[in-house]
Amino acid sequence: MASSPPPPRGGHPGQNGNNGYYHNGYEEQVPSPLTAMLTDGITHNGQPAPPYQQPAPAYSAPPAPTQAPGTAASRPEDFEHLAEVPGLPGLLDTSVLASIKQEASRLLSEQAKDRMWSQADREQQARAIVRRLVADWAAGYAETARPLSREEEEAVRAAIFNGMFRAGPLQPYLDDDSVEDILLDGDKVVVEYHDKPRAEMPKLFTSQQALKDWVNIMAAKSGHGERQLSPATPSVGFRLPDGSRVTATTLTTQPAVAIRRHRIRNLTLADLHRLGTLSESIMHFLRASVESGRNILVAGEMGAGKTSLVRSLGRSIPASERIVTLESDRELYLDDEGADGPYTLAMEARQSNGERDDSGRLIGEVSIADMFPTALRLNATRIIVGEVRSVEIKPMLQAMAAGGSGSMCTIHVRRTGNIKEGVIGRLVQLCTEAGLSEAAAYRLIAAGVDLVVYIEMIDETAIGGVKHRFVSHIFEVVDTGEGGRPDVTKLFQPKLAEMGEPRAMFHSQPSFADDLTRRGRFDRDWLQLSNSYWSKPLNLVLPL
Repeated sequence: MASSPPPPRGGHPGQNGNNGYYHNGYEEQVPSPLTAMLTDGITHNGQPAPPYQQPAPAYSAPPAPTQAPGTAASRPEDFEHLAEVPGLPGLLDTSVLASIKQEASRLLSEQAKDRMWSQADREQQARAIVRRLVADWAAGYAETARPLSREEEEAVRAAIFNGMFRAGPLQPYLDDDSVEDILLDGDKVVVEYHDKPRAEMPKLFTSQQALKDWVNIMAAKSGHGERQLSPATPSVGFRLPDGSRVTATTLTTQPAVAIRRHRIRNLTLADLHRLGTLSESIMHFLRASVESGRNILVAGEMGAGKTSLVRSLGRSIPASERIVTLESDRELYLDDEGADGPYTLAMEARQSNGERDDSGRLIGEVSIADMFPTALRLNATRIIVGEVRSVEIKPMLQAMAAGGSGSMCTIHVRRTGNIKEGVIGRLVQLCTEAGLSEAAAYRLIAAGVDLVVYIEMIDETAIGGVKHRFVSHIFEVVDTGEGGRPDVTKLFQPKLAEMGEPRAMFHSQPSFADDLTRRGRFDRDWLQLSNSYWSKPLNLVLPL
């Protein structure tokens, strides 16, 4: 039996100055309310876990239950000082998890000293340490309670490892491939799925402060130590280690956190065709448009799949090219090691620390608009902006108009009866907010944008269906027309009245069709109505 872990340095946690952040990829051995929260904050059926106490010896088993959990006498209120480990049907004192996690962090810190381990090596060593510690603890637990199954031991190991390296109590939801969004509003936890109705889950954190602490720990772990929830910065955004996007704020009645998962990250246009987002003719048309250097704007409502489509378009750029991506939070991942596509320089905006200089500018803030001058000097053939939502529209369109052939961006546009007018109107609105006149905005849009691709989502999860995402319109912006407004032509549009088809089908030839054939290796036979049918039915629960 191994000895119990040494007491933390500096006395009671929270008095030693340790902030509970992760250092060099692993958690500091000195526990604090922040680090202990990652396991102690898990609750059972909404009942709070006990306040942090000095951990018991790492391998001591909790008292054997007087009655097996799950029997009639076992009510949630009987276990208000206990927490349920995901995947473990029994109940486990969270101080055991905290104690084992503390000892694992201490051993890992000792072994990593003076070693140049990669993050993968560090995690592999941590798994080995956790496996050994849990096995020792489980042997002692079996002497007073019952032996744990292999699955139950794995659940305990996962809870401890997730607390050290992953997202703590939220990790099981992040590991679920069907989850799209996780919403936390104070005590409430709501999970939205791709293929079933949203569900409210048990409370995860013991207090609102514990939720805010989790946000700040994850922000620091993501490499964005400046993005901290505080009175000076009541809203922050960052990404989790798996790439999920986090937005958190205290401007609401109680702290609110929204997590957007990227269910499928390494998508190609062929994958989107297989998933039903693109027809075969649109897949070939967009690939050829990318290869021939068309400037593409992808529009749609929130959650429609705009980023996924731009990511797939980016992977269609020839590998011989060099591009720059500009994002407020990294979501395109075109610079991932081993990813198909062009050589990519990924730039990411930086939030301020909440302080302002004498001119009123936020200290340390670097916006997408601020990054444009640098991006234009990096000898890139194209620029891709993950999302245009403010004054960055002006340098984006200027870059497109000045020769940035093949550049791309996304923009939020609400679905209206006239999508064409909705997209142009939204672009003009952003341009005027950036200081342009309406006439100047029209000229810049006409000079910079070649194609507008509108993507839609029909959400039927609440009625037993799934979320359907598909391209519904493709427009060509030709030139300025009557009254100086951009002249927009429909290339693909729905055939709802004629055929009951809400997805985009061929309508008219683009003005650059010859260029598609010459530079984009495009077969013009795809630009026929008979070749633009979708290979699979939409299978709506409620037909349109």
